Amino acid sequence: MTSHAPAAAPDEPTAPATTAASTVRPAPDAPSAGRVVVVGGGPGGYEAALVARRLGAHVTVVERAGLGGSAVLTDVVPSKTLIATAEWMTIADRAPELGIRTDAVGADSPADLLRHRIDLGAVNARVRTLAAAQSDDIRARLAREGVDIVAGTGRLLDPEHVAVTEGDGRERVLDADVVLVATGATPRVLPDARPDGERILTWTQLYDLTELPERLVVVGSGVTGAEFAGAYTSLGADVVLVSSRDRVLPGEDADAAELIERVFRQRGMTVMSRSRASSARRTADGVVVTLEDGRTVEGSHVLFAVGSVPTTRGIGLEEAGVRLTPSGHVEVDKVSRTNVRGVYAAGDCTGVLPLASVAATQGRIAMSHALGDAVRPLQLRGISANIFTAPEIATVGVPESVLKERGTHYRTSMLPLSRNPRAKMLGVRDGFIKLFAHAGTGTVLGGVVVGPRASESVFPLTLAVTHRLTADQVADASTVYPSMSGTIGEVARMLHQRTED
Repeated sequence: MTSHAPAAAPDEPTAPATTAASTVRPAPDAPSAGRVVVVGGGPGGYEAALVARRLGAHVTVVERAGLGGSAVLTDVVPSKTLIATAEWMTIADRAPELGIRTDAVGADSPADLLRHRIDLGAVNARVRTLAAAQSDDIRARLAREGVDIVAGTGRLLDPEHVAVTEGDGRERVLDADVVLVATGATPRVLPDARPDGERILTWTQLYDLTELPERLVVVGSGVTGAEFAGAYTSLGADVVLVSSRDRVLPGEDADAAELIERVFRQRGMTVMSRSRASSARRTADGVVVTLEDGRTVEGSHVLFAVGSVPTTRGIGLEEAGVRLTPSGHVEVDKVSRTNVRGVYAAGDCTGVLPLASVAATQGRIAMSHALGDAVRPLQLRGISANIFTAPEIATVGVPESVLKERGTHYRTSMLPLSRNPRAKMLGVRDGFIKLFAHAGTGTVLGGVVVGPRASESVFPLTLAVTHRLTADQVADASTVYPSMSGTIGEVARMLHQRTED
């Protein structure tokens, strides 16, 4: 599960409003309690399990790899832990301009004073330890709530029975009144670039490296590729980013993507635009990546970040009558129902939006609906997402590209963070705040935050979009001086329209 992905265009608010999405109640014959089987223990699965227990159901979670799923064990938690380490390296690089010097005692040369070295083996050991600890915490929480946990692979026999193949090969069948499928997704693999876990890698295999790659070729310039390319550049590796599109992060805000690509190049990364990889092969001491136009790129390692594939084949969905899309995702509605009564789905296997927060929300909605509680259908308009590059990119609401495609009458305002006093104090030069508002009503339609901890700073804009506030209402709120968020208020004030008498 990636940290962020471009969404289908969310619903567009056109006027101020204070009411949330309408509440939907399930069918009168929905069970108030019963037997719930959750296949998959990631965010969608374990959050669903907690809701189902609170509503009185007997809940069993079937998970083959570990509680938390790929989000905790091989994706979100590990990658963001690695990126957090890389962020410290980026901050340390700014030390000289802030007047910080390293004591020369014990240094062999002046160059040793300013060079930061990374022990990748120690970093990855910490990554794995933290991921395991988070998984253990989730297991303990589910156990405290009375959720049964079964280690194995789940397969639908029909809407009321789930077969579980345990590690020793034994099979058991679980009865179910409600089934939630939350099986996630796995990295997409090119036929001529099969990962070997040593030199040709997917993002789930990076955490076994004990030494920093001398030259890392990253194939794919979407969110995952950009995050790892930026992180390994900060850690000290020579990185080549192979992008099949005109620019890095092609699905994101154009101004943000342009800034990130410029920062990447300034930090020494090689960015190869309009270059599509077709294969990769091992050499005696590295890899050779072949592009579709015949060019080759050599490196010590190659990371393929070319998307993911839903884990929906071979688990009985089609046999049970559950409808899949051509891409293999489970079709669901806004309360996570499939076309088969009693069968729900949540998370990356649905293709709605590959974010851990969305998966968790889908799981909670599914159980509330299935077990007779009032529920609000999933609304993507107020979903915020973040790309953990340096600087971070956070977005919420309707993207500007969609506003243009729709012909929406909107106004935009934007300020660079370099003018912000707090940013100057911290030595921050790269970043901006951008806000979109409806030209007639002033309603905030969306926003982009690029800068340090953008994932934290975007929250005021998320509130504005979710509750359909106007730019004037955002501007009226007080901000601390000096603070990064002060620029949010200033950008909102720029959107004020004078009322004519």
